Amino acid sequence: MKRDPSNHLEYYGMTRRKFLRLASMSAAGFVIGCSENPVTGKKQLMLVSRDKEIQIDREQSPHQISSDYGRLRDKGLSSYITQIGRKLVPQTHRPKMPYSFPGVNATYVNAYAFPGGTIATTRGILLTLGSEAELAALLGHELGHVNARHSARQMSKRTLTSLGVGLLTAYVGRKYSGYEDLAEKLGTLGAGALLASYSRDNEREADALGNQYMVQAGYNTAGFTDLMEMLNSLSKGRSGITHILFSTHPMSDERYHTAIGNAQKKYESSKKLPLHRERYMDNISGLRAIKGAIEAMQKGDVSMMRQKYDTAETYFQSALKQAPEDYAGLLMMAKCQIAQGNHSLAQRCADKAVQIYPREAQAHHLSGFAKIKGKKFEAAYSEFRKYEQLLPGNPSTAFFKGFALEGMQKKRESAKEYNRYLQTVQQGTRAKHAYKRLVTWGYVKPRK
Repeated sequence: MKRDPSNHLEYYGMTRRKFLRLASMSAAGFVIGCSENPVTGKKQLMLVSRDKEIQIDREQSPHQISSDYGRLRDKGLSSYITQIGRKLVPQTHRPKMPYSFPGVNATYVNAYAFPGGTIATTRGILLTLGSEAELAALLGHELGHVNARHSARQMSKRTLTSLGVGLLTAYVGRKYSGYEDLAEKLGTLGAGALLASYSRDNEREADALGNQYMVQAGYNTAGFTDLMEMLNSLSKGRSGITHILFSTHPMSDERYHTAIGNAQKKYESSKKLPLHRERYMDNISGLRAIKGAIEAMQKGDVSMMRQKYDTAETYFQSALKQAPEDYAGLLMMAKCQIAQGNHSLAQRCADKAVQIYPREAQAHHLSGFAKIKGKKFEAAYSEFRKYEQLLPGNPSTAFFKGFALEGMQKKRESAKEYNRYLQTVQQGTRAKHAYKRLVTWGYVKPRK
């Protein structure tokens, strides 16, 4: 019988009885899932527990951090960022969350939070800040998102909506940049793929909390107004390096003017507190020393988004001339070469990155991909094995391991990896390839 899309229950393959049962489950969710908002103290629907927030964070944040070229190798700067974050934590409404404050090697301008308390800042945004108070304001804003449980609220709403149509799906924000096609080809995450998108109301609440936290921690509120002024100015330019920042954190004149109003009234007394400009500049001296290289990488990044690979290559060459051992710069160049089909050069860049930062996973993946293209299957398999040891959870790794084993004529081992891949992914060219091989080799019967 042909289904009528206008009948929503029938269209989603649900009987009225099934819908009523799911609706009762949804109603139960309002009771079972109601919890006290740690900021407002009011009861609210929350189907995502604290433990679940932490679990999601632990599963997803390592992949996002690796996508952003890993944690900073500058231990002094990393320690400094953590120190400022830890200074804010006692002022928050959820001081017992397992917070961490990694700086990451990405050069685009952004900071982001995962629901369990991982709060990351990119090199790009660290170079735009002018004081320790601005850094405290930035981290305070991200702490505001965690404390107001903005991601958990979004996930709860989406889960409840999913119940209404009989589709229980986990929430994963997908906002790929212009790297989307290349990321899909490589089997990696696009920049910002796992980051939550906040509403304007979320941003207002995070601003209020962030300003409160940083002032209570002993910083001049001018740090917050300086941050808002900088973000407001960047939002009007909307360059490629801020694309992810403003797609996940919508900026407005209203946010800036609210910060000014609070500085003049609510937090006027804090104007006697320090900004610590010199101390901040001292701690980012290593970044400032390679500012030209980072700016060249930013321009190359924007060119890559626009698929202007020749231009991007020129910028990356300039960056690597200034900072020849920059991990992110080497991998950006490797991606640029892969996009142009220059897999031998891509492999050399990725292999150098592996030598520089062997415990970061992404270089192993790019090296493995380039080696597969060069039919160096045994070496490729070794790289993907190392990648998976460092960063488990990417289903594409199973496919590439299977493909490398197939190239080595190890059909049985290859079939195991292809089968593992198909347990997670059933669509796309890789899934078709894996399934076809399993059928050809006699491990599965063809679908009728």
